[in-house]
Amino acid sequence: MIPGQWLTEGGQSATGALIDHVIFAHAAAAPLKAEAKRQRTTIYALLNERLAALAKTQRAPFPAALTRDVHLQPDFHGNRSPRADPTLRGVISGLALSATADDLARLYLAAIQAVAYGTRHIIEAMNKKGYAIDTLLMCGGGTKNPVFLREHADITGCRLVLPEEPEAVLLGSAVLGAVASGEHATVLGAMQVMNRAGRVILPQRGAVARFHTAKYRVFQRMHADFLAHRRLMAGA
Repeated sequence: MIPGQWLTEGGQSATGALIDHVIFAHAAAAPLKAEAKRQRTTIYALLNERLAALAKTQRAPFPAALTRDVHLQPDFHGNRSPRADPTLRGVISGLALSATADDLARLYLAAIQAVAYGTRHIIEAMNKKGYAIDTLLMCGGGTKNPVFLREHADITGCRLVLPEEPEAVLLGSAVLGAVASGEHATVLGAMQVMNRAGRVILPQRGAVARFHTAKYRVFQRMHADFLAHRRLMAGA
């Protein structure tokens, strides 16, 4: 918080932790992690490569379409915003009787999309209350993952702006240090001088947008179905 300023807070109970849980709870994760170590890369990079290869071999119209039949409701740790219900739980739909690396890649993509649908839900809730959010300033570990960024742009319909300096926490510390040392008089003044926008990612329209609109309806329906299941079990 900056003195004299205000903010509206909206966040999800689990994002990176949810994606990691989906990955590392899967049977294919251990061999894929070992392969990533041999290649001196990350399991996320290997999964991204596998998604790109799957999109080509299966002639998907676009990579996101690989999850047409795989849907994930992300409230594994409850819902922080906008439903504010810690009792909610997650749901996965579309599992097959296999646990290959390709299956994991699709589930990983569905998890990323679910996080982005949660972001879209928060933005819609804010916009209904008078905001007009059409741009997201991105920072943190997710900015290093091109699939995470692509899905967030396409699903929210917002343009993404990445900072020129990728290490946001270190930059924030430097801003506070600059004010404490007297280099800058105020935090806002230091931010304006030391922080600059970098790459911009624009959302895709057309078929991609229509696909995500349909999957967003599934996202909302899965929540409604979860509550319906709870009601059915209430008297058991």
